[in-house]
Amino acid sequence: MIKNYNSIAKDIGVSIDTVKRWTSILETSGVIYLLYPYSNNHLKRAIKTPKVYFADTGLLAYLTRWLTRDTLKNGASAGKVFETFIISEIIKSFLNVGISRPGLYFYRDRDQKEIDLIIEDGRDIYPVEIKMTAKPDIKMAKSFNLLKDIPGVNLKEGVIICQYDKVHWLKENLVALPIEYI
Repeated sequence: MIKNYNSIAKDIGVSIDTVKRWTSILETSGVIYLLYPYSNNHLKRAIKTPKVYFADTGLLAYLTRWLTRDTLKNGASAGKVFETFIISEIIKSFLNVGISRPGLYFYRDRDQKEIDLIIEDGRDIYPVEIKMTAKPDIKMAKSFNLLKDIPGVNLKEGVIICQYDKVHWLKENLVALPIEYI
């Protein structure tokens, strides 16, 4: 979910400052994680608003009342819950090795081109798509090309994290990775 303080404040009838304080408390306490957009001077059409992820998908399911396995797997928001789970597990893997603010970002532009996750390690960037499917396809990574011509950045192998049953190279620089590998 893209965070919009104005919209949230209006929806629940509180001030924008109150929403900002609550968001800060939730982030500091580890209930939510704000994933900021990848910014670079060459990506001029990028949206600058962070996305909000719950750190605990069990809490997310409880609060949204998606309480059954079937609802989580087949409901209208199943893909978003799956993405939230993957993002939270990746964040936890960094926290577990002592990296409290990893180089994790997302990309979305005004033309609705999106990359679910960009992992930055120095000058290297690794684009990641998160798909609930068990049938990964090269087309799922088409937005990765947006990153290839950024000066001073090394675009590394792209990853589609999905429910495929084994590691599968879709092409030379694109791998389908089962969720068990995160």
